[in-house]
Amino acid sequence: MAGQSISTSAYAAKEELVFTVRRQEPELLLPAKLTPRVHLPLSDIDDQEALRVQVPIINFYGGSDFQISDRDDPVKVIREALSEALVFYYPLAGRLMEGKGRKLIVDCTGEVGILFIEADADITLMQLGIPLQPPFPYLEDLLHDDIVPGSVDDGGIVGCPLLLIQVTRLTCGGFVMACRFNHTMCDGIGLVQFLTAVGELARGRSPPSVQPVWERKLLSARDPPRVTCIHPEYDELVDAGGGAALEDLVHRSFFFGSSEMEKLKQLVPSPEQLGRHFTSYDLMTACIWRCRTIALGLEPNEDVRVLCAVNVRNKYKPPLPTGYYGNAVACPAALSTAGMLCKEPLGYALKLVLEAKEDVTEEYMKSTADLMVCRGRPSLTGARTFIISDLRWVGLGDVDFGWGKACYAGVAKSGKAGGIHSLISNFYVSGKNDKDDDGALLLLSLPLTAMNVFENQLQRILKHGHHILSTL
Repeated sequence: MAGQSISTSAYAAKEELVFTVRRQEPELLLPAKLTPRVHLPLSDIDDQEALRVQVPIINFYGGSDFQISDRDDPVKVIREALSEALVFYYPLAGRLMEGKGRKLIVDCTGEVGILFIEADADITLMQLGIPLQPPFPYLEDLLHDDIVPGSVDDGGIVGCPLLLIQVTRLTCGGFVMACRFNHTMCDGIGLVQFLTAVGELARGRSPPSVQPVWERKLLSARDPPRVTCIHPEYDELVDAGGGAALEDLVHRSFFFGSSEMEKLKQLVPSPEQLGRHFTSYDLMTACIWRCRTIALGLEPNEDVRVLCAVNVRNKYKPPLPTGYYGNAVACPAALSTAGMLCKEPLGYALKLVLEAKEDVTEEYMKSTADLMVCRGRPSLTGARTFIISDLRWVGLGDVDFGWGKACYAGVAKSGKAGGIHSLISNFYVSGKNDKDDDGALLLLSLPLTAMNVFENQLQRILKHGHHILSTL
């Protein structure tokens, strides 16, 4: 363990809330036992430009009522459990290197490890916010990665730690576990699988209930590669301007509870009329895509896209093995002109979202992996494109280190996708409103002017429904 505190930060959210975070020296945390020294190639689904990004995750936990036995220090418990978990998940303790054709390979030496930071904050969980909703303006204090090579901001991937974890004790007995992970190594399900294992080990269970499966060859390109499907999500487009230079972003969250969802359902055909079932993800995405397009002020004849993150584990026959923790996600694109999207009823956008998701099959994924090899690992389309992932169902809030489930668990903010300047990753997470109702939180990033228009459009849809007149 590193010794003295090297950094102190004070944060003022508003005049009456000021707190200080004292951090210890970052330490390299190694697996508790010797692990294999091997080179492990990533899959061709892992190894794409859009996933070359570090993603911040944050979990808040309650006070001392949930302490496990006499071990009342979450820093000590989680540090030890992480070290044990890395014995099973030893690739996460390695470093990425690039091979021929920019192929990413994990160099597992057993000697580098993940980064761990111990910290204390002189504030209670309740003071941090009720309800807890992202974006969290104090994130940099609870996940202090600007001292780490390959921080979220500089986009470092190769040769950098694959995980950074900071555990911050709060004065109420609660704590915050914040994590920055390299998206090429795993998707949300894979990260939760790892953190669940850490929680099980922290609570005395060994080995973890789910054994990790590497097997990245299952999602790698065929030999020879052959692109057999249409993939508009990887079209190379030139942005014509018109609101697409998404700089100086503001980050906000919007709550969708049962009341909001019922109002949206009234604006679209029933599943029987559509001839297909739709989920809350589909309905919210259709609505948000429309409002966002209006907010950006695009020309009516411009093509716009929404990319829908789809879990493909059960698209394979047989399904991918339990314990597979690599990226197993497709991002099919729904396309429309801006004019049609904003003038047609909401059911039009919903139908496009559903049709795009229906395109995803095992063959579609094989074609995607082949496309990565054939086209040099292209980026997802950034021009006039909206991408949204649903993290409500991956189980991050169920991760239990011995102090019960998290009060809030999810991405800390929306942000730029890897290698792309005009594509922002947006998310749904589980959350509460100020009435303590459960629902979905949309994490959205837009320029300030566009954000204000978006909020106005959303409120008009939820209040007036079909009586809205398009602004296009």
